[in-house]
Amino acid sequence: MIDALVVGQHYSNEEIFSSLRVSNAGGIRVSLNDRAVLRAVVMTSVQGIHGAGENPYHDRLEGDVLTYTAAGKLGQQTLAGVNNRLIEQKTFNFPIHGFVLVASRRDRSVGPKRWKYLGLLEYVRHYPDNQLDADGKVRKVWLFELKIHHDQEVIPLANEAAISSEVLVTSRLKAAANADDDVIIDENRQEGADNIERIEHVRSKLLALSPQSFELFIKDLLAHCGFSDVCVTKFSSDGGVDVNARVGGRIWVFENTLVQVQAKRWLHSVGRKEVAELRGSLQPFARGAVLTTSHFSKAAINEASEAGKNPIALVDGFRLSRVVLEEGFPLAV
Repeated sequence: MIDALVVGQHYSNEEIFSSLRVSNAGGIRVSLNDRAVLRAVVMTSVQGIHGAGENPYHDRLEGDVLTYTAAGKLGQQTLAGVNNRLIEQKTFNFPIHGFVLVASRRDRSVGPKRWKYLGLLEYVRHYPDNQLDADGKVRKVWLFELKIHHDQEVIPLANEAAISSEVLVTSRLKAAANADDDVIIDENRQEGADNIERIEHVRSKLLALSPQSFELFIKDLLAHCGFSDVCVTKFSSDGGVDVNARVGGRIWVFENTLVQVQAKRWLHSVGRKEVAELRGSLQPFARGAVLTTSHFSKAAINEASEAGKNPIALVDGFRLSRVVLEEGFPLAV
């Protein structure tokens, strides 16, 4: 039994379920008292530790955001049961503890303490998406974006509820100005099932790229589509311009116009902040575009087309993957 959780420290599955009084299996584990949630635990793993048959979920840690696929390995997912419990944190402020698997059980060089504590998690938003299952077939899933709070490095379990409530209230006050970032625009695209499967196969390959490789992919795709003078800027994570290009003769009205691209190889959504940062980085008279493997929030879309500001083109992961197919661009990952 443990009496406190420490960010970055490793724990065994037995320590987690016995100390936090949750079940000993499952990705989302909940402790209840008279049907009210006392706490929840989210268990995730990065791609590569398990095979797709064991773990078809496409979870991802990106900075201080955990993009987490809802529970349910088979078929179309719903927001019933434990999935809905995560959403309830918005109302009841109970603590959600996050753990990431650092080694498979088959790796005998690692002892039983295979779960690294990430910190307290804050439910931010959820939205539907497509993912490939263990058989490579497309299915509907729900994605949760959970903010990782690791500044509070030690969480005494005797005070976890009070600590969690304070962290959540403070965080939400800071985020209140951008409430529309909680809304993800899910366009109702009219695509056949076979085409959606092809598109999601491409998107899964793009998500497997490193950020640097994704920028090079964008460079090559733009050149393939007729842009000229295409070059990648010095790699950084400051939210500025990643790729410069000039419009080619195929779009002769705007030929030679400078286009500056921000490339976001993300699973979590792109918000207003990223769009505004790109606009602030543009050269005079350049056109800006954000290309991502994920989605855009309502706030991002509104920011991109706000009256009186230089418009920013937005291309989400679905559209980007479809362009790869339509343009016959060879994608080898």
